[in-house]
Formats: sequence, structure tokens, C-alpha cells
Amino acid sequence: MTITEIKEQNELFPVFLKLEHLCVLVVGGGNVALEKLTALLQNSPRTTIRVVAIEFNKAVLQLAQEHHAISLVPKAFSPEDLAGADVVIVAVNDRSASREISNEAKRQGRLVNVADTPELCDFYLSSVVRKGNLKIAISTNGKSPTMAKRLKETFNETLPEELDEVLDNMQQIRNRLKGDFSAKVTQLNNITKVMAKSEGAPKEPVAVPWCKKLFLGSLIAAVFVLLGLWLSTYAPVQAAMGQTSAFAHSIDPLFYWMILAGFAAQMVDGALGMGYGVTCTTILMSLGVNLPAISGSIHTAEVFSSGASGYSHYKYGNVNKKLFKVLLIPGVIGAVVGAYLLSVVGEEYGDYVRPFLAFYTLILGARIIYAAFRKTKQRKKIKKAGWLAGAGGFLDSFGGGGWGPLVTSTLISKGRTPRFVIGSVSITEFFVALASSVTFFAMLGMSHLHIILGLILGGLIAAPIAAQLAGKLPVKTMFIAVGSLVIIWSLRILLKAVGVF
Repeated sequence: MTITEIKEQNELFPVFLKLEHLCVLVVGGGNVALEKLTALLQNSPRTTIRVVAIEFNKAVLQLAQEHHAISLVPKAFSPEDLAGADVVIVAVNDRSASREISNEAKRQGRLVNVADTPELCDFYLSSVVRKGNLKIAISTNGKSPTMAKRLKETFNETLPEELDEVLDNMQQIRNRLKGDFSAKVTQLNNITKVMAKSEGAPKEPVAVPWCKKLFLGSLIAAVFVLLGLWLSTYAPVQAAMGQTSAFAHSIDPLFYWMILAGFAAQMVDGALGMGYGVTCTTILMSLGVNLPAISGSIHTAEVFSSGASGYSHYKYGNVNKKLFKVLLIPGVIGAVVGAYLLSVVGEEYGDYVRPFLAFYTLILGARIIYAAFRKTKQRKKIKKAGWLAGAGGFLDSFGGGGWGPLVTSTLISKGRTPRFVIGSVSITEFFVALASSVTFFAMLGMSHLHIILGLILGGLIAAPIAAQLAGKLPVKTMFIAVGSLVIIWSLRILLKAVGVF
């Protein structure tokens, strides 16, 4: 006789309540109650909430002052407190008291949730993913709140910000459709069918026999050998090697350092969304390059590296189109103004401007380190993103860097998803760098070509690698390392300016 094992399943019925039409009773005034109150207000801020407890901690008192829908009742719980309550949340650290309150609430026909005690609960408070009007509740059947929290973080990172815009568009389409309910469903299915289709689903790779690989490899090698022998009849190998060696020795050693600087700066910028300009600026100032040439060279190189980076981010789905449109025009205008101003005053007053810019990069380095320790905030609507982009574009051109540290860090500090902020800011940076470099060319002409080419080459190599690493590296460690390096370089320039070095 075979015994079939039945796997346990989650049989909870998911439902979304209009809590603003109900009254919620919370029993308890400590940290657990604060957590429950915060969850209630984040999802249904107009809910009428009554909190009963002998005493309340400072955070609960502060929350009650900020939300007039919360009323505090400083007393011990009694059965009379259940009058008028539709939903009861028990948030006390006494298990026996929690059980008594739960039993009394159920006796009076109330739905009850008891913190950290699943067997006493009629319902659970889910981890919730919110993207505007889209709301996804996650339940692990009370088994692991930590897993629910991790899934919430994953969905928040994965789901694009544009989903709310998609919902608005779908509502407009639905309102325009004619016919009965069945006809509307059919039309909506046809419209949204494209969302379920994969664009060229990857096919399983066909295994190639090792003997065939060996044959193909040998054939290709033979072709190159024959091609080399044929070319050697026209250009003797020894002479060609001599010319190559002479060309390599004629290249300024600074070119190789610029390749390394471009690679490192683009790796930082592509992975963190900031740091390209400030890293390159501090290096070039340390080498004594004049200020307009520094910013002009960086932005010319940045046109190529940021273009490659922006395309890579777009390819990997890291760009929020709405945010990109908001940042684009103000960022370009700010870049043109900053480049023009630096071209006018930078050459003549370079000795005075250089310490100022070093102090500016020092502040940017401190800001990058601060970003590593800043706590993640609840997502807020950014009202003046255009002004932010304009200031970032101006400082980036005039100071040789700052677009990323200012724009990226500010947007992330407002609770924006880092992946989409980094992608959107990176693709906007291409147009900002293009506007800045064109202005510098018009004012100064082409200069320091070897620096430009080195930065371009290093940036192009790093761009696709950095885009794949965005959001996957230990961000806090990278922020601290980059910020510390920028601060050290900036301090060196400042000390040199006052004669210490």
C-alpha cells in the first residue's frame, strides 16, 4: 500500500481592505506597536486607529502627533475597549495577556492579529510591494517574515517605476472600449498579449563536438599563419617590429595612465552612478593640467564612455524613461553655462580656481562616503528634479565632476530605486557630456588629445562590465573606497597649493 504524502500549502485567502471605512484597535504602546502602526499608515493613511496601552514610547507619541487619525488611550486593556473596533491588533510582549485579549476579541466577533503568535491570528500583516497604484502582498503563511521581507526587496528592485504609468494607460484604454464585459476582456487580452511574449526566447545552445572545435580552430590558425607569411613578403617582420617599437616609445607614458584612469573611473561610475568626473578631475589636477583642458578632456572622453554606459544600462532595462526626460534639458543647459564660464575664467585665474575646485572635489568625496552610511528612506516624490539636473550639469562642467555625486545621491536619498536611478542618470550623462564638450571645443579648440583618447579607451572597456555589476557589488564598501580616494587626492592638491608639497 502506497501512502501519498500531501505537501502543506498556504490556504490563506488574500484580501485588500478599505481600512479608511473601518476602525482599528491596537493594544500596546512599544516598539512592536510602532511597527504595526507604521505598516497601517504607510498603506492606509486615512485609517481611524485607537491605541490602548498603559504607557507609550516617544516614537509612538510622535507618530500620533503627526497623524490626527490616531487616538491614544493611556490605560490597561479592558473588554470595553473592543466596542466600535472592526479589527484588533495585539502588540504586547506578554504572551498570556496576548492570548486573553485575543480570546476576548474573538468572543466579541472581531478579527485579530497577535504579533509573533501565528496560532492566535485570524489574519497576518503582509510584506507589501508598492509601485504607485500597484500593490503586491506577500505571505509565507506565518513561517518566515524575514523571507517575505527579502522577497519584497527583490520585487522593489525588479519591478520598473513605469508600472504605475502603464496602469494609468490601461485604465484609459479600458474606459474607451465599447461592448459588454466579455467583449472588453477579449479586447484587453489582445492588447496585453504582447506583455506575455518573450522577444526571441533564448534557444538551448547546440553542443559542438570537440573534434569539430579542434578542426575549426586549427583551420583558423592556419589561415592567420598563411596571411602573416604573405604580408611579410611586402613588409619584413623585423622592420615592422622595429616600427612598432618606435611607435610605442613615442607615445607619452601619460597615455597609459589615462587608460587606467578611464577604466577605473568608468567602473565606479557605471556601478555606482557617480564618480567618473570627480575621479578624473583629481588625477588630472594632480598632474598639473590646466583647468579648462581638464574639464574639456574629461567631457570629451565621457561622451564615449557615458554613451556606452547608457546604452548598456538601456539594454539591461535599467532606465526610467520618465525620469530621463525630466533630467535631460535642464542638465544640458547647466552643462553649457558651466563650460562657458570655466573657459572664460579658468585659464587666466587657474591658480586661484584650482584650490577652489580641489575643495569642491573634497566635499564630493565626503558626500560619497556619507551616501554609504545613509539609511534608506521611504520613496518620496521629487518636485524639483529639473533644478537638481541643472545644478548638476553646471557643477559637472565647471568643476570637472559632480553630476553623479549630486544627482544620483540626491535621487537615491529620496527613496528612488538605485538600479533605475543609476541607469537613468548614466544615459542622461551622455547628453550632458556632449553639450559640455561641444562648448569647450567652440571656446578652446582640440587639446590634450592623448589624454582624451586614453580616457575614452579605458571607459569603453569598462562600460559593459560596470553595467552588469550595477546593484550587485557591495555598494557600501565601494562608496567608502571611492570617497576616501577622492578626499586623499583633493587634500594633496590643497596642500600643494599652500606650499606643503
